[in-house]
Amino acid sequence: MKMFSKLIIFISFVAFVECSCITKDQELVTKAFSSVNGFNSSWFKSRDLNCTNPHITNINLSSRNLSGTISWVFFRNLSQLHSINLSNNSLRGSVPGWFWSIPTLTELNLSENRLGGTIGSGPENPFSGPGRSSSIQVLNLSQNRFTSLAHLSLFPNLTSLDLSNNDLKILPSGFENLTKLQFLDISKCNIVGNAKAISVLHGLKYFDVSKNYMSGRFPSDFPSLDGLKFLNISFNNFTGYIAQINVQNFGHSAFINAGNFNNNTSKNNQNLHVKPHPIQSPPVTKPQPQKPMNKKPKIKPSHLILAIALASSVLAVAIFACICFMYRKRKLAKTNKWAISKPIQTPFKIEKSGPFSFETESGTSWVADLKEPSSAAVVMFEKPLMNYLTFKDLIAATSHFGKESLLAEGRCGPVYRAVLPGDLHVAIKVLENARDIDQDKAKTMFEDISKLKHPNLLPISGYCIAGKEKLALYEFMANGDLHQWLHEELPTGRPDVEDWSTDTWEHRNDIENRSQILSPDITAWRTRHRIAVGIARGLAYLHHGQSRPVVHGHFVPSNILLSDELEPRVTDFGLSQDQISGSTEADVYSFGTVLVELLTGQPGSEETVEWVRRLVREGRGVDALDSRLKVGDDSVSEMVECLRVGYLCTAEAPRKRPTMQQVVGLLKDIHLVMDVLN
Repeated sequence: MKMFSKLIIFISFVAFVECSCITKDQELVTKAFSSVNGFNSSWFKSRDLNCTNPHITNINLSSRNLSGTISWVFFRNLSQLHSINLSNNSLRGSVPGWFWSIPTLTELNLSENRLGGTIGSGPENPFSGPGRSSSIQVLNLSQNRFTSLAHLSLFPNLTSLDLSNNDLKILPSGFENLTKLQFLDISKCNIVGNAKAISVLHGLKYFDVSKNYMSGRFPSDFPSLDGLKFLNISFNNFTGYIAQINVQNFGHSAFINAGNFNNNTSKNNQNLHVKPHPIQSPPVTKPQPQKPMNKKPKIKPSHLILAIALASSVLAVAIFACICFMYRKRKLAKTNKWAISKPIQTPFKIEKSGPFSFETESGTSWVADLKEPSSAAVVMFEKPLMNYLTFKDLIAATSHFGKESLLAEGRCGPVYRAVLPGDLHVAIKVLENARDIDQDKAKTMFEDISKLKHPNLLPISGYCIAGKEKLALYEFMANGDLHQWLHEELPTGRPDVEDWSTDTWEHRNDIENRSQILSPDITAWRTRHRIAVGIARGLAYLHHGQSRPVVHGHFVPSNILLSDELEPRVTDFGLSQDQISGSTEADVYSFGTVLVELLTGQPGSEETVEWVRRLVREGRGVDALDSRLKVGDDSVSEMVECLRVGYLCTAEAPRKRPTMQQVVGLLKDIHLVMDVLN
């Protein structure tokens, strides 16, 4: 009996130890997702994962409603991680360069998220050493916000690559290294250029390049069609010849609006945009002698002069009209260089009483719980005479809040573009995190925000409360945000040479009179410095210009909009719940991250900040500077000084970070000191 009791106690103790054992891999995964909303560490507490079997080999968190930013650094030490599936969530940020070379990782699915930046490279390039390459075989990054792809020689083991629904713009190089690739989908990536680089992929079975702007000849510039099971080249600018057998093998839809082709597939294939065969010239025949013709009656000189004068007048008017048209076209193109096409306004017909549901591009929806849409008024701060507008007018101005009017799906909710009566262009933000705020508190919140006015803040223009939904209206900024200008496409022009020596962080009287700024260029250091100072001034006003500080709570490049002269406008302030639990010190850290991103051109991730701080400490800040920046004279010294300001702002201890008022002074002094030295 004693032996039996001891055995029971021993078994219980072992069971207790096994149940209470938390493996190192579990701790690492929990830390990696510590900043991700919706994550539950209990998902990794399994009987198959214990002290005797401590390693996590697969992470599958698909469709778990996750949002936020992953701390990728903790994946480094998962020594037996083979596959990751984080698809169909709302994860943000960028993926660091070293991540792609995790030696055990063979399958990666990050599709349907909000990830961006460059695929395959970063501040710490994992492929710099000899023989370093990725082990990934199946890679799905579709429906994200990636803007470029590193050389494909980094991924020699790929058998399946899906990059569809991103914003790559150009084809990556190195397709000749993908000798094992069988599946390739690069559709809907805004790719411009010739497709010939893909012709080296001889093992493809699935190939989709549809809905791009690609050119090239079909089929000579394409992989061999013999082994293909699926092909789609529709909605491109290809030329060449489509044989009847191609349509039979891959279907009519594979070639719709694919370009201009010579074909004989069918006279009924009207949507293929086929180009007819060139008309052959008639055979040349020897001219026959002609009979002499009767002489034409002579034209009077006065009639001839009148005809010539009339023709000259018509020609002059036509030339003048053409010049005016071209001038107007160029002027509009310059003015609206970054503008999105004007949304179509659809008249709103009430077919039934509410509530009214609107679906976004990501599949989520929001509901205005109203029986009658005209019962919810739109309150305008900037134009009080327009207070006759209602929620019904907003529905009509956004084509029923349709996807064609959707600008973005931000942290607070979807953002739409609309043109209200009087040609007033606005951006309408649906505040998903304000649904639980009652109407009176919401009105007070909007009124308080409307009082925050500064040249570097984007003021709220109005609001509408439709049931539980709160909608904020802002002036539409056609130039987009700082993130787009840094990572998507850069314009060209002349740098700004404005003098900041007499400026303060308060309101400047000469803000409207800025004749020195002509065609600003974000690759110029002066322009980026001016942007940095403007951002700092806006944030300093929130922290120091009120009776009590206003905490932003979510200070990122996408919340910094740019005017025609690249004057920054901080937005999204006063709306975040993080301003309640946040602090001005946290805002300063976020500003330091934005400053690092502005100077390096790299996404402002934790890894980038750590990398820059290390280089500044070692006196090698110049190695972190964006290679696209135009330098001259003392520009490099000024940039390094600016990086040091970012270093101070990102100090680990909040008490060691400067105030935003001090930051404005530090940034302005950079130019002031250099001017004195010169």
